[in-house]
Amino acid sequence: MLRFAPSPTGDMHIGNLRVAIFNYIVAKQKNEKLLIRIEDTDKERNIEGKDKEILEILDIFGIKYDQVVYQSSNFHIHREMAKRLLDNKKAFVCFCNEDEIAVEREKAKIEKRPYRYSGKCEYLDSKEIEKKIKHKKPFVIRLKKSEKPVKFSDLIKGEMEFSPFDIDSFVIMRADLTPTYNFACAVDDMLYDISLVIRGEDHLSNTPKQIAIRKALGYDKEIEYAHLPIILNEEGKKMSKRDNASSVKWLLKEGFLPEAIANYLILLGNSFEKEVFTLEEAVEFFDLSKISRAPAKFDIDKLKFLNKEHMKKLNNLAKRFGVNEIYEGLLQIFKDESDTLKEIKEKFDMVFEKCEDEEFKNEREIIKKEILENELEENYDEFKKHIQTNTGLKGKKLFMPLRELLINQKHGAEIKDLYKTMRPYLKEVIKTR
Repeated sequence: MLRFAPSPTGDMHIGNLRVAIFNYIVAKQKNEKLLIRIEDTDKERNIEGKDKEILEILDIFGIKYDQVVYQSSNFHIHREMAKRLLDNKKAFVCFCNEDEIAVEREKAKIEKRPYRYSGKCEYLDSKEIEKKIKHKKPFVIRLKKSEKPVKFSDLIKGEMEFSPFDIDSFVIMRADLTPTYNFACAVDDMLYDISLVIRGEDHLSNTPKQIAIRKALGYDKEIEYAHLPIILNEEGKKMSKRDNASSVKWLLKEGFLPEAIANYLILLGNSFEKEVFTLEEAVEFFDLSKISRAPAKFDIDKLKFLNKEHMKKLNNLAKRFGVNEIYEGLLQIFKDESDTLKEIKEKFDMVFEKCEDEEFKNEREIIKKEILENELEENYDEFKKHIQTNTGLKGKKLFMPLRELLINQKHGAEIKDLYKTMRPYLKEVIKTR
């Protein structure tokens, strides 16, 4: 089984969506199930409703899954596993308070060395521990530092090795008896028989800790790992919440199609013979092991190109935008000159607004009067000849104000095409000018 394990602490980042997409593809390729695990153990950071939003986004992108679980529902198992580690002397209780740890961290910072736990509580005898617990002194549980390096083979990054110093005696259970991220993650990967973990490389330092936890618990099954390179913004820095394009919700709101976003995220760090494809098509040729190890830079122009390609397949735009079907032809014209759905809608909405341009105001009034007082010819060339003859206008002073009367813009699609599709409701439109 594979798993996608988001936290309900904010809007879904495109990096998270990329992880979800790759997990979905590989699960399909391996004919394994896909689990969605909502990692809600950090109560203070959880945002109500974000779990449902995550699932809605997965549905929008066509990412089908077999099961949804909430990590908090396994707290009783996490505590049971922590007790087992204590009983087997693989973990120890630590009574060091936050102030003591803060002093140690500051000392390490001054000495320009990475902070590591001092080991102060590791060898407390049972009587001393019982005494402190009796006096209700708060404690956490730490995993004993690994004696040997932790090695694993990453499907993207290759052979990895972390020393005991890198891993340290880290906390697995907080003072409130809730598990830390690494402990809950390691135990749950065991519980659900996860075979492969695909996630961002920001989790790389967590992997040896999770392996160490499973080994301490006597779990022998080998879990494979693939850590995806980070996504950089257009300035070459790590994408953050400050970058609008990092938010999946923002991209959808801006009118990018789910199909195009998925297409783009699969292409990032990859090279395929085919550039425009669907999620389901990618299942046929995607190869996780061939993803570039280098960070991939986000390119909004490339996404716009792919979005335009996917928009070519769209029909029933009127239904999509909730407008009368009579406007479908006009929407299709706008589609051909737009990069996003938002651009199409903006151009369409402008058609029904008052024209504020002053340059051709007089010409517009002359042409408007001529159109409203006469029958509209079926043929555009006859219509154009009629307007030219009766108004004396020609060239720029005819075509720019005429296009403004049609779509409220000086430049755009061919007037001939616009006239053909707008003729049934042309008079109604230009009355608003």
